[in-house]
Parts: sequence; C-alpha cells; structure tokens
Amino acid sequence: MSARPRIARTTLPGSSRHRFTPAPRKLAHHCALALSLGAFATLGTDAAWAADEAPASERPQSSRKDGTVLPAVMVSSDSQLPGLALSEPTGTGSRLGLTQLETPASVEVLSGETIRERGDQSVREAVTRTTGITSNGAPGNGGTSLTARGFSGQGSVMQLYDGTRLYVASGTVTFPFDTWSADRIEVLRGAASVMYGEGAIGGVVNVIPKKPLRAPIANELQLTGGTQRTARAAFDSGGAVNENLSYRFNANYARSGGWVDRGDSRSLAVSAAVRLDVSPEFNMTLSYDDGDQHPMQYLGTPLVGGSLDTSLRKKNYNVGDAEITYRDRWTRLAAQWQPNERVTVRNQFYYLTSQRHWRDAESYTFLPATGQVRRTDYLEILHNQEQVGDRADLKIDGQLFGMANTALVGFDVNRINFTHSNNSPYGGTSTVNAYQFDPGQFFSPPGIVTSPRFRTHTTQYALFGEDRLKLTRQWSVIGGVRLDHAELERGNLVSGDDWTRSFNNVTWRAGTVYEFTPAFSVYAQYATATDPLGALITTSDAQKDFKLATGRQIEAGVKQSFWNQRGEWTFAAYQIVKKNLLTRDAGNPALSVQVGEQSSRGLEASASVELMRGLRVDANGTVLRARYDDFAESVNGALVSRNGNVPTNVPQQAANLWLTWAFAPQWQVGSGLRYVGKRYTNNANTTAMPSYTVVDASLQWRVSRKTALTLRVYNLFNRDYAESSGNSGAQWLLGRPRAAELSANFYF
Repeated sequence: MSARPRIARTTLPGSSRHRFTPAPRKLAHHCALALSLGAFATLGTDAAWAADEAPASERPQSSRKDGTVLPAVMVSSDSQLPGLALSEPTGTGSRLGLTQLETPASVEVLSGETIRERGDQSVREAVTRTTGITSNGAPGNGGTSLTARGFSGQGSVMQLYDGTRLYVASGTVTFPFDTWSADRIEVLRGAASVMYGEGAIGGVVNVIPKKPLRAPIANELQLTGGTQRTARAAFDSGGAVNENLSYRFNANYARSGGWVDRGDSRSLAVSAAVRLDVSPEFNMTLSYDDGDQHPMQYLGTPLVGGSLDTSLRKKNYNVGDAEITYRDRWTRLAAQWQPNERVTVRNQFYYLTSQRHWRDAESYTFLPATGQVRRTDYLEILHNQEQVGDRADLKIDGQLFGMANTALVGFDVNRINFTHSNNSPYGGTSTVNAYQFDPGQFFSPPGIVTSPRFRTHTTQYALFGEDRLKLTRQWSVIGGVRLDHAELERGNLVSGDDWTRSFNNVTWRAGTVYEFTPAFSVYAQYATATDPLGALITTSDAQKDFKLATGRQIEAGVKQSFWNQRGEWTFAAYQIVKKNLLTRDAGNPALSVQVGEQSSRGLEASASVELMRGLRVDANGTVLRARYDDFAESVNGALVSRNGNVPTNVPQQAANLWLTWAFAPQWQVGSGLRYVGKRYTNNANTTAMPSYTVVDASLQWRVSRKTALTLRVYNLFNRDYAESSGNSGAQWLLGRPRAAELSANFYF
C-alpha cells in the first residue's frame, strides 16, 4: 500500500485522462454570480468606509497574537469561538501581512484553540475539516498525503512548518504531525508555486507553532485516557523570563492499542523556543522541534469479492516483526529587524533532518477458493535526509506614483542530502488463514539484502518578489513572481552510474481585490505553478530527461464579515489545468512521453455564524469536476485511453459541519460531521472507495477556573469507511471505528 515509488519499478503518475477544454462561459458565469452575491450582501452590511480610514498596512492588528495568554477551554455562554478569521493577517497567502479580505486567494485559518476543542490530535485530522481538503494518508506517505482541488499527493499539496518545507522524498512527508504545539494552521487553496516553489498546484498547508509569550508565565497540563488503550499526556508552558527573554515549551506523548490486532502505536513530539528581544526593533528566536513516531503497522484490509467483509475488520495481516518509524528534527534561528514602521527585514536559518524506516509485508489478496490471504511485497526501505538552508525577505511600505504601495523581495537557498536504502526487487510471498494465523517474520529472497541503492545531493535557490498597489482606497492589485533553480546530482550506488540535472522555472501570480467595505471584498487572480513528476530530490533515472509539470489557475471569489463580525462567509470558483504529465506514446505504448494533461474546476463555500449567544455553526463544502484530459496507459502491451476519467483518490464532493453550543455557564457541547465523496482507486475508474459520513461529538465542563473536563466520542455511529487504498484498490486502509476519550486540563 506504499505511496512511494519503488526503485525496481517505473510507473506513470496515477491518473487517466479525458480531453477537458476550459469552459470560459461557465467560469464567467460563476464569477458574475459571485459578484452579484457580493453586491447584494453589501446592502445589508453594517460597516461603511470612513473618510479618514487608514491604509490597510496601518490598521490595528488583530488582538489574537502570540502575546495572548494561554488558551482556556471554551465553556462560558459569553465566549465567542473563532470563525474564519477574515480580518486577521496571514503569512501563507501573502508575505505582505495582508488579511484574508485583502488577499486575492482562498485562504482559511484554523486556530489552535478550535483544533484542540474539536479533539483533532493530528494535522491530518484538523486540516481535513477545512474547505475542500481531504486525506489520502497511508504508512507509505507518512500518513500525511492530502488532496485539494482535484490534485492529490505530496507533490501537489505542499506541507510547511512555520513557512519552511522539508523537501518531499519518494512521496513521503512525516512532519509536522501533532497539533498540540500548533498556534494555528493556515491553508492556501490552489496554485501556490509563486509563494513556495514546485509542488503546490493544489494548495499549501502551513502549521504555525506556538511562539514565546511576552506575558506572565502560564502553564497547561492535559491528561487523557480512552478506549483502545489510548493514553496521552501533554504539557504547554510559556511566558516572559525578564524584559528581554521569553520562551515556549510543548511536549505531547501519546500511545494506543489501535483498532486492529497488533495495532499498537506511540509518538512523542517536543517543541521549544526562546526569544531574545535585543531592542524594540530587533529580536531573535531559536527553536527546536523533535518528532518521534511509531504508527500502527497496519497496511489495510483485503476486500472480498470487491467489497469489505466486516469479519476481517480487525485483522492485521502484516508480519509479526514489522516496523514503521519516523524521526524528524527541526532547528531554526529566526531574526526580525524593524528599523522603522515602514521597513521590516526577516531571516530564518534552518537545519532539518529526517530518518524513516519501513519493514512490512504490504499487499494482501483474499483467495476465495481457499479462504486464505496471500501476502506479497515484503519490502524494507530506509530514508536518511538532511536539509540546511536560509530564507530572507525585505518588506517596504511606501508610495508609488502617489499611491500606497507595499513591496517585498527575498531569497531562499538550501542544500538537501538524501540516501535511499531498500531490498528491491521486493520479493517474498506467504499465505495465511484469513482468521487464525501466525503473522510470521519478515524475509527477503536469498541474495537480496537491504542496502543503500542511491544517493542525491540537491542545491536549490529561489528569488521571489511580491507587490501590492492601492489604486484607490478600495481597489488594489497584487502581483508576485518567483524564479526557482535546482541542481540535482544522483549517484546510483549499485550500478555506479551518476548524472546531474538542472531544473529552472518561473512562476507568477496577478490578482486584484475590490473592498466594497472593510468587511466585504471580491477578488480575482491568475496564477501559474509547477509540480514534479514524482518528487524533485528523488527524481528517477526514467524521469531525468523530462521537465517539471506546469499548471495555470484562474479564480474569483467573495469574502464577507457581517453582523458585527458574528458571521463570516466565503465563496470561490476556480479552474486549474496541469500539463506536461507523462503518458504513453500513441505509436509505441512502451514509450512514455510528456504531453499529458489533467484539469479541475469547482466551487467552494464556507460560513461561520454565531446564531445566538453561545451557539455557533461552522460549515463548508466543495463540488468539483476533475478529469484526465490527455492520458493513456499501456495495458497488456496495448494503448488504453483514460481521457475523461477522474484522477485516483480525488473525491468530487466534500463537506464539513461543526456545531458548538455553550448551553450553560460552565458547559459546552459540540458535534461535527465530515463527508467525503466517492474516490476511484484506479485510472480505469472501475474500482472505487464509497463515500462516507463520520460524526464526532464532545461535552466540556469547566469545573473551575483552573480545571476543565472534556468527553469526546469519535465516529459516534461506528461507521466503517476507507481512508485510502492499496494493492491496486484490492485492499482498504480503514478509518478509526467508534472511540471515546476523557481529558482533564489543568491551568496554573
């Protein structure tokens, strides 16, 4: 079920195709509809432009900053839960310090308080409650693979930690994974290469950690126990040591017995940061993060006759000595200098390492004639990766031709060293009884041992710029450009072959925002993007002569805050076309050529409304049409077109709903619904994982100012559902069944 490419095999990108030409009339219709909705909404808005209003760059910033006190559990009927945060500055959609209302892109922010209130312990659980983001996580991709706007996988949906990326290796990312240390998660949907480089045509997820506090020292301890032998202990501490020094420390240990046989897992995440305020204008922050994961060694459940047999629901067919471990360490030194109110200089130096180890029997096939399960793909893979780099930018607020203007320029340079070890060609087969069996031990065929197979050294640098010009008090244009260069050196340690390949690309974005009022805006943008064919730093021998895939996106949308910020809503319509995919040559099906194309277009909407004091509803949904426009496969030596088919792992509908009700001064109840549509598991669209709906619930009681209790039930109706698939769709990796947890939080 591994999502990482295997060295002995060369596969095409998972997708079929269909010639899908852009529909400008329909897109124009969606844009006109968005503008009409916006014009109608302004009739009821209760905030108007003041004649003496300051420019956006001079407006007071949101009170929700790192200097706030540690979060408390929401229980009072006077409390107001954070919504879409449209008026808060974000650093993911733009580096200019713009709010969501001022940004010509789809950006969504989940506060750490909201994440922990809902009980989402992993980044994957939290981010898939945002608009249009769904999970395709599996052990082979680190459990973090996501899908957005019709594009799936680590090569299309980028993941960052405080704005820094660890380059994807063989389709795998394993950090960040824990939400206890998160201050917030920011999601940028759609083409984002102009901000972060290749690998972001579907979107970006940026986890912002808690930062040192300029406040009295405060602490929080959380203890949790639950079904499936679940236990967690988490600690958070932060505050000012003196007038110049402050800190933040977080630690979270978790273990569980899982929901399958031999499903034990454990993890430890530690985050520490120290900030030194050298002067009011200059500060430095040194931070260190360490993540140690041992997830369930569960690779999925084989289907019986093409469907799930619930009698096999808890069976784990992996070998008895299976191993899955991830260890990530991130060290960062950040500095900020603001010599005056119009100039800001930022720099971050980082050193990142990741070690990963898989040893499993990964593919399981049910044999109906004998009632047995055949296990294949006995593989062992190790990653050893390190990355060192520096990123800096300069922002200047000023005027251009008498109009307010904010400009930013910067660079990002890094060096990545990666070693891949394995036991290719991944032989080994065994057959066990489907119900009662000895899991056995891992083995490789005679003469096949796990050893280093290839090593790469990648030097990457980028120059980027961004600018916002206010043509009038209400109308602004925002543009950005990025030049990326990467030089990859690959050494094949078995054959001794070496080669070097350079990749160069320029991406850009142009957008405009019209603010009818400070609380209501419409926007449009055009952006370009690039994606690797697999993963840049693990480009294979078969891919070295190809260039990066390219894409373009057009998007328009509406954002509004209303009812004195008691309600917020957004709407977006988009179309993305991705070209230069690998497909099969019509004249020679054995030959791959880079002329393929896939596309998606869709609608997204989200709303957060406080219906009455203490009662809040958060909802979002997306519908899209994702297709292969030009893609063919070789099947038994013959060329088979997949034009018109839906890409694998892409649901074309998804929705989330969360209701929170503080029904008494010290009590609060919450309930959430998550819906994911059908996803195809092969390019032919002949097999699929069905849609599913999962409901979670929680009850919180604030015992005192310093103590709170929370009861959570996950998958309340005990729904069986598939999170992802493997073995060409013949096995499903099932999601968590019903589980209950009780947490106690202590503040001191």
